[in-house]
This record gives sequence, structure tokens and C-alpha cells, in this order.
Amino acid sequence: MLAKTSLQPLAMSSELPGSNAGFPAGHPPSGDPAGGRPTDAATPVVGAFYDRFPYPGDPLQDGPPPGYNWRWCVDSARAFAFGSLPPRDGSGERPWRILDAGCGTGVSTDYLCHLNPGSRVLAVDISPGTLAVAEERTRRSGAADQVRELRIDQRSLLDLNEEGEFDYINSVGVLHHLDRPEEGLRSLARRLAPTGLLHLFLYADGGRWEIHRTQRALALLGAGTGAEDLRLGRQLLGSLPSDNRLRRHHEERWALDTAADANFADMYLHPQETSYDLERLFAFIASGGLQFAGFSNPEVWDPARLLQGELLERARALPLREQWALVEHLDPAISHFEFFLTLASLPQDLPAEVGDETLLASGGERNRCLWGWPGTSLLGPDLQPLDLEDGDLDLLKALEAAPAGTALGALPLPMETAERARRARRLIRDRVLLRLATTGRAA
Repeated sequence: MLAKTSLQPLAMSSELPGSNAGFPAGHPPSGDPAGGRPTDAATPVVGAFYDRFPYPGDPLQDGPPPGYNWRWCVDSARAFAFGSLPPRDGSGERPWRILDAGCGTGVSTDYLCHLNPGSRVLAVDISPGTLAVAEERTRRSGAADQVRELRIDQRSLLDLNEEGEFDYINSVGVLHHLDRPEEGLRSLARRLAPTGLLHLFLYADGGRWEIHRTQRALALLGAGTGAEDLRLGRQLLGSLPSDNRLRRHHEERWALDTAADANFADMYLHPQETSYDLERLFAFIASGGLQFAGFSNPEVWDPARLLQGELLERARALPLREQWALVEHLDPAISHFEFFLTLASLPQDLPAEVGDETLLASGGERNRCLWGWPGTSLLGPDLQPLDLEDGDLDLLKALEAAPAGTALGALPLPMETAERARRARRLIRDRVLLRLATTGRAA
């Protein structure tokens, strides 16, 4: 297992006090004039900002990161997006090639290593200050011991042409801080393997109404991006009348999330950001030649969260895009989009669309992103309570005791075919069981 860190000095400019300031009309050419490396116009000011406020501000700790995030477990993410997983290699692993594009202080990198043993992980960011924290975080957690290779490099996500293709690319909260997010998306698309999966997180207009107004107010008050400006920001939100909408929204929604100074600065003082609505989001996706493969928080976009009865029936009759637009209009608290993309419309192998015989001819694996296993009272991938029946537990235990790849129908269980298929479908639906590609006929 290798842990390699390459923190190269990054040229910073004092001519960029804020977003787009100091640039001539039109966009400057992509590339660092000094070194010829591809970069974004906002890179100097954004890199300097994160050197001052390394983000995210999660504390360092010894040992593995707490809990899990299923979106950073490639097996779980691919089963969600595609409906099934490929078999393991001869060593019993799936040696995914993973890119963490804009890794910040290494929170996501840490999980990507611990949740994907045997993989090769490359984490890049433009800020040497944040990467120093990422290096320390992954060292203390033993992240490099979990994977075949871990590299942490100071590089722009635009500067990865020699890296080849990745099975999984994670870029959370990054592209919306570029001057030209579309170029960042196209750069990541070029690094995605033909059957790869890209996970993105971008700001949404609706739930950031109050944040945007607070940002503009601070700008009018002369706040910049330094420690003194952080003090001014906290003073503003703490001194507005108690019934002021901006203050109430911050205290009720964001006070805990922004307790760390780096997190507060990232929310209210950032010098460069873009946000989207659904229409602009899908235009953005199309600009990269990519295909939408699903929200990674699908429950948020389910009309049943907001409607019932006749209204829900009417909503369910709409095409999916219109259902999501309805949710966007009805819930102005949605502050971000998180979703998966692929290079093409890849065929899905969804359990709901196959018959019992085909389902039981598939192998399966228990999802690693569960809390409370082995037992019948679990927390699922999204930390939702799950109560398994004894028969569900019997099926999962038989699966874990069987040789890898054993078809569900061939497990030595005193269980009728119909019951076995019913339990398997429910476990797959709840993402307790991850289905493998069909191996043959059920016994």
C-alpha cells in the first residue's frame, strides 16, 4: 500500500480580491502562464481562500472515520445506479480506480479508502493548506493501509490528462466554485471510464435564497475573505433582529453546520460560486455530454414526501422530470443537488424488472453500509431504521457463509422459491442486499 503526497507550490495572485475581479473582458485562456498547466480563472483566489480556511472543518481523529456514506462506497453506489455489480477479481476484491476531484481536507478521501478496500485512490485539490490536513487525516486513520495505492496531489481537476480512466469519480461541492464549471465537467468526463460513475454535488438556488442575500449584504458592508471578515459575518447574523428571516434561517438551519470557522466562511464568504435550478442543472449535464443516472438522495425528490391522496396520484402521473420540477417548486428548502452521471445511457439491470428465475440466478452481497449487523434491527445506508424478519436474516447469513458468487437460488435454505425471491427483492429494495450480475440458473 502506497501513500504518496505531492504538494507543489501554487502561484497565488494578489490581484484577485473577489470573483472575476482583475480579469480583462472575456475569459482568460485556460492554463497557468508560468507553468502551462491547465487551470481555471478562479483558481488563485479560491486556492488562497481555502489556504486560509481549510474545508471541510471536520476534526481529525485516530482510526477509521465514523460510520459510513454509501455514496462513497463504490459497490453500493454502482448497485444503486446500475442495479447490479460485476464479480470480484481473483483476489476477492474489486480494485476500483477512484478519483476524488477537489478533496479538500480529505474527509471524502478517508471514506473512499476505508469503504473500498483494494482500490487505487487519487485525491487532488488546488490548495496546499487543505491538502496538508488531508494528508494528516488519512495518515492518522490508516487510509493507505486499506487500498493498493493512495496518492494526494496538489493539482487542478483540469490537469489530469495523463491519469487515464477512473471507475468512480467523486467531486462534491467543487465545480460550482470554478469560474467555468462546464470546463470542469468536461475534464471529469474525459477521465471517466466507459462504464464509470461520476458523483457530483452542486448548489441549488431555492434553498440558498437567504445565504445569497447574506453574502450580498456582507459584500456591501465591505467584507472580504479574511479572519476579520469572518468576525463581521458572525456579528451580522448575531445582531439582526431575532425575527429577521436571514437570522432565523441561519440559526434554525445552518448554525450547527457552520460552527467551524472554515464552514462558516465557505458558506458566507466564498469569493466564487454558482448555483442552479433543475432546468439549468440538466443543461449543465448536457454540456458535458453526460447522462443523468439518478439523484443520490432520491427520497428528497419523491413527491410522496410532500403530497398524498389525489394530489399524489396526479403527481405520480407526470413524467419524472416534471415530478422533480414539482418537488423543486413545493420545497424551497432544497439547497443542493447530489446525483450520479455516466458517459452514456448504460443498460440497467434492475431487480424490479426481472422475473424470479433471473433474480435467483444472481449472486448477492450484503451492503457494507449498514449499522447493527448482524441483527434484525439495523440502520440502513441512509441511516434509516430497518427491521428484518428472521427469514431475511437467514437468507443473508446463508449468503455470507456460501462461496462468493453463489446464486441466491442455490443457497442451502429450507425456503420456497417464491418466498426466497420475495425476501431478496425486499432486501435489494432496502439496499441491504447488493445484487451481482446473473451467474447462471438458480438451482
